[in-house]
Amino acid sequence: MDEVVAGNRVVWEQASNKHIQEYDELLEQARGDGLLFERELELLAPVLAERPIVVHLQSGHGLDDIGLVKAGAQSVTGVDYSSVAAGAAQRRADELGLACRYTVAEVPGVPLEDGCADLVYTGKGALIWMRDIDAWARDAARLVRPGGHLFVYEAHPAVPLWSWDADEPRVRPDRSYFAESHINDTFPGNGAQEWQWTLGQIVTAVSRAGLQIQVLEEYAEPFWRPQDDTNAAAWSGRLPNSYSLLARKPL
Repeated sequence: MDEVVAGNRVVWEQASNKHIQEYDELLEQARGDGLLFERELELLAPVLAERPIVVHLQSGHGLDDIGLVKAGAQSVTGVDYSSVAAGAAQRRADELGLACRYTVAEVPGVPLEDGCADLVYTGKGALIWMRDIDAWARDAARLVRPGGHLFVYEAHPAVPLWSWDADEPRVRPDRSYFAESHINDTFPGNGAQEWQWTLGQIVTAVSRAGLQIQVLEEYAEPFWRPQDDTNAAAWSGRLPNSYSLLARKPL
């Protein structure tokens, strides 16, 4: 693990303490519904109907994993390089008696066997931590069995450009869509270096890894908003804030 990634890991471990501080609140959320977005469930319905074995790369607090099991997944293995996040997620899954298991590891370089998953699921703040998008795509594709799928639901690559001004959308003067990286100045990655990948780079990396793109959709709604009363004009429907990608590994 290089110096930048190690520094980001420290930031993420600190941010993940939120999952412990809000443990009871997250546990209550996990008992309910609505853990996955409606469009995720629609796109994944045919896959989840087959009761897939799922690997979730960069699994965070694990609520998505619980949502996947409730929606039909046979089991979920979450992979995250935060021991804090993975530990809290495992405790929640155990309390609920759900088939979710967690391993602490860096992505790419996941210590799981080739072709171990019917579905590799990731996103919601995952790809910004990847400094090599091609290596990420190859590792994800390696885990998918022939006929299986990769699903990404992620912040749109244009999101780093949008200011959080309430009156009208603005492009931040300190950001570029084609920049290699930027320093995060908001929660949860305060001070972390985030890598930027254009939508074209992401799609090309997935295709080069041997997966066939089936769905690519862009949405105005962000997948995450701060828990205060912030309501940026950039989220009002005029600009892309998230996207989904579904790809299949040929038989």
